[in-house]
Amino acid sequence: MIITRAEHRTEVIPLRARDNTPLSLVHVTSPAEATKGPVILVHGSGVRAELFRPPVRTTIVDVLLEDGWDVWMLNWRASIDLDPLSWTLADAAVYDHPAAVEHVLRATGADTMKAVIHCQGSTSFTMSAVAGLLPQVDTIVSNAVSLHPVVPAFSRLKIDYLTPIVKVFTPYLSPAWGYKSQGYFTRGIRGLVKATHHECDNTVCKMVSFTYGSGRPALWSHENLDDATHQWLSGEFAEVPVTFFEEMGRSIKAGHMVAAGHHPELPDNFVAEAPQTDARFAFIAGMDNLCFLPESQQRTFTFFQEHRPGKDSLHLIPGYGHLDVFFGDHAWQDTFPVIVQELNGSLQSSPPQEAGPHKEASPHKETSPAQEPKP
Repeated sequence: MIITRAEHRTEVIPLRARDNTPLSLVHVTSPAEATKGPVILVHGSGVRAELFRPPVRTTIVDVLLEDGWDVWMLNWRASIDLDPLSWTLADAAVYDHPAAVEHVLRATGADTMKAVIHCQGSTSFTMSAVAGLLPQVDTIVSNAVSLHPVVPAFSRLKIDYLTPIVKVFTPYLSPAWGYKSQGYFTRGIRGLVKATHHECDNTVCKMVSFTYGSGRPALWSHENLDDATHQWLSGEFAEVPVTFFEEMGRSIKAGHMVAAGHHPELPDNFVAEAPQTDARFAFIAGMDNLCFLPESQQRTFTFFQEHRPGKDSLHLIPGYGHLDVFFGDHAWQDTFPVIVQELNGSLQSSPPQEAGPHKEASPHKETSPAQEPKP
């Protein structure tokens, strides 16, 4: 029987990044004692750790607890639960993720741990791992994007041409402008979005699509969300700094992640040499993702295969986009089994199979290197 959220015990633990930036860890436990090691969940940009606990009947946290894992959720510097600042992914890779991993290992007494990482939590965590800064992490499940950001053409135009305009008026973009404005410029943006997006009545949902992708909607399919979750997401998105969009724009142009600022701990080119990590990666991509195209994860998977063939895996999930992988109404049967089996190291030996959404059988396609397009 799945342990419900009402049975969770939640402890919020403040900690400091290596540059002294305030962060926090959310440690979630259940009445059942954890029989497996720690796993850290890392959210994307402009959201927070609670992203992984939406108001669906079964969350990824529920499933991980039921499977015996010791669950930790990180609020890194991109979290809306923290004071906003002009962060970069390179800052998080060098300062946030190593500090969080060290804290969890120290608190649990474990020698190694695993990670489930999403979007910009995934890019920054992967940058950290590939640079050799997370040697204690032995399994990483990455959703949506990691080292090779590939976006729709319209998204690239927005990053190239809208970001400089936004920077003149505000250091941030925020989907929360959908319900609270901060001056004439933010009201103008909201008006533009309302005039061009007619897919639903949730202005924050529309603002998320405008901010992060191309599509109506861009980060999920409305068919995958129940009404409660569609309403809930209105409070789960806020400020994202222009510094991030500038860093991502440079990375998109380069075809791979390019670290911003001066960080000698990070390589000048993340794909110039073999990854400096022994962690096994499982790359996940919703095939309908209009924030980062599935090709993003395909390219990174190919890069890893070239250096260590057969170690890592790729799962292209039909019927899913960017975030409904975690808070879709049927994610508990379509996507969570892939994540849990990869954490347990039991999926790679399974024969590849393809299943559509909402099917009980392993709902994924595990792709061999021969099937993958070259970048």
